[in-house]
Amino acid sequence: MPPPGKIAMLPPEVRAELDRRLIANGFSSFVALSEWLASLGFEISKSTIGVQSKRLARRIDAVKASTQAALAMEDATRDDADARSNAIYAQFQSGIFDALLAYADAETEEDPAERLALLTRAGKDFAAVGRGNIARNKWAVDVRAKMDAARDEIRKLATGAGVSPETMAAIDARLQGVV
Repeated sequence: MPPPGKIAMLPPEVRAELDRRLIANGFSSFVALSEWLASLGFEISKSTIGVQSKRLARRIDAVKASTQAALAMEDATRDDADARSNAIYAQFQSGIFDALLAYADAETEEDPAERLALLTRAGKDFAAVGRGNIARNKWAVDVRAKMDAARDEIRKLATGAGVSPETMAAIDARLQGVV
């Protein structure tokens, strides 16, 4: 395995500043960056900084691509109408209804009190599932509303503070991952 490169050997704060400057300079100005590093006591050539610039640009492009893919997948599978849960709930309702019909059609000599107890238990279970479904739907709507409000507030603050569109896009992407 080859020894680590000169940039890998930089202190983390210097390397982070180099990466920040590469991004700020549009992945250019290698001579100026080499001179800046030399002023800090690190002799790194412009070509080595160019290699770092390409690596950093590739990493950023990969992150952007995966973020866009994740957002596209989320949009494609978003279930704002909660169709999956509603379908499960509808299946549950149909199953209970079918079971009740089959039970009513069955020729039994069952005690009416036992039958009433069974129907009461089924009704309570059905009601509990319904309450859970309603509560989950309400929670999802509330969380989305809070996230949208927070995103709008962050955009306003960021615009006033001069935050770059790239940084704002990264913040948006991070917020998207929360919900």
